[in-house]
Amino acid sequence: MIITSEAIINALQHVVHPAAGKHIGELNMVSDIRVNSLTVELTLTFAKAQDPMKNTIVKACERALRLYVHPDIEPYIHVATTQPLPETSKKQNLQAKNIIAVASGKGGVGKSTVAVNLAVALAKMGYKVGLLDADIYGPSIPKMMGVENMHPKVTTSKGHEIIVPVERYSVRMLSIGFFVQPQDALIWRGPMASNAIKQLIHQGEWGNPDFLLIDLPPGTGDVHLTIVQELPVTGAVIVSTPQKVALADAVKGINMFRTEKVNVPILGLVENMAWFTPEELPDNRYYIFGNGGCKALAELENIRLIGQIPIEQNIREGGDKGQPIVLNENSITGKAFMELAQNLLEITATEPKNREL
Repeated sequence: MIITSEAIINALQHVVHPAAGKHIGELNMVSDIRVNSLTVELTLTFAKAQDPMKNTIVKACERALRLYVHPDIEPYIHVATTQPLPETSKKQNLQAKNIIAVASGKGGVGKSTVAVNLAVALAKMGYKVGLLDADIYGPSIPKMMGVENMHPKVTTSKGHEIIVPVERYSVRMLSIGFFVQPQDALIWRGPMASNAIKQLIHQGEWGNPDFLLIDLPPGTGDVHLTIVQELPVTGAVIVSTPQKVALADAVKGINMFRTEKVNVPILGLVENMAWFTPEELPDNRYYIFGNGGCKALAELENIRLIGQIPIEQNIREGGDKGQPIVLNENSITGKAFMELAQNLLEITATEPKNREL
């Protein structure tokens, strides 16, 4: 079988750049095609030096060549750029009255569930709310908000690209999940993840929200440092379950924000999965993960316990359907999230505003 450059070009027409909404051939991204038996070498040219879709598109090209040309093809794809990453906007262009980091010491404690429901609760109260999904390696906000099949529009202003956030339930949101296929695993080094976050921050058309909530990855790492270096964060909300394993990791998260390098106030601790209450027995409480663990930690660390969110079947169903439980204020968990939002409002009313970078 003789593989031609034309066959290569036709195969790559199946690869679409998610942000641009066009295949890479239309974007004139493919050049320098060289074919030697089953070995194919080509260059992909990106308009931005740190395009967050770079790795995803390269992998998609490799799959397309094997699927549409030959299953044993050996692709060697070089990456180039037409220009360095432009100074799309300065840090002060994002004007938010309150920038709240939602963090957890470990995964699986419901941090994203808290971030989503807190954002929707604040929006229900009439505030302008933005939600940034900074959980690069596990972006779940698009699904939890019911917008996983949507894609932000990209416009141009004064020669710079602007990303228009997706909006639902009166919350404007951006996530790396909008730009990658749900089944794709992001295998990015720290600097690549940080650059993607910077683009979502500074190229996002956030407006002037009253609250910008940032759903951070679990643990501590590069993305956390990027956020506090790029944004004047008002404070952090730490999410944990009451079990000892989760609390031990929550302490690490608290200490990270208190270090001199980060220096972000802890606004409060949220105890998620505090107890199980059956819908048919609203007065019953079953402490599956232990009782009072977060309260004890809050007292020990001299921080506020600003919310206790029970386990309820509807919270899982709402997350899977893209309908946050707080939309139902009459549910047990919906009421708990509205109380959490009210407590956060009271704290931010007295807390010093956004720190200097």
